[in-house]
Amino acid sequence: MPQTLTPVERPDPPERDHHDQTPRWLRPLKAWHHRVRTTPGTREAYRVAIFVIGLVFILGGIALAALPGPLTIPPVLLGLWVWSTEFRFADRFLDMFKDKGREAWAHAKRKPVSSAILTVGGLILAGVAFWAMAHFHLVDRAKDAIF
Repeated sequence: MPQTLTPVERPDPPERDHHDQTPRWLRPLKAWHHRVRTTPGTREAYRVAIFVIGLVFILGGIALAALPGPLTIPPVLLGLWVWSTEFRFADRFLDMFKDKGREAWAHAKRKPVSSAILTVGGLILAGVAFWAMAHFHLVDRAKDAIF
């Protein structure tokens, strides 16, 4: 006797709130995310995928620390943002970075001259570092010293 399969019971998505500010183009993504979270087995797979993707960005940012300049910060923040979509600890950590960024922006607006001097000075130092690496062949010398 053939067995009939019943569809998986899923809770209905939450009713649309009139105060919801979700843009129209983002609504299908929210519905998909709701289905992933409520389908048995896919929530865990989704969390593992989010963890791996965030980890790749964070490790990539750390690997970029070997290069001079601020290249390490954006991938690390992107990895934290990816994690913050699913993990509360990363959301709290990212909020701390946002607060620091707001404080830095407020300081820059209060003291624009000193902020501009520090920014231009940092860019000049980064330029000098790149020039020195190319002019003195520092990367090649480092490779020769290591290998």
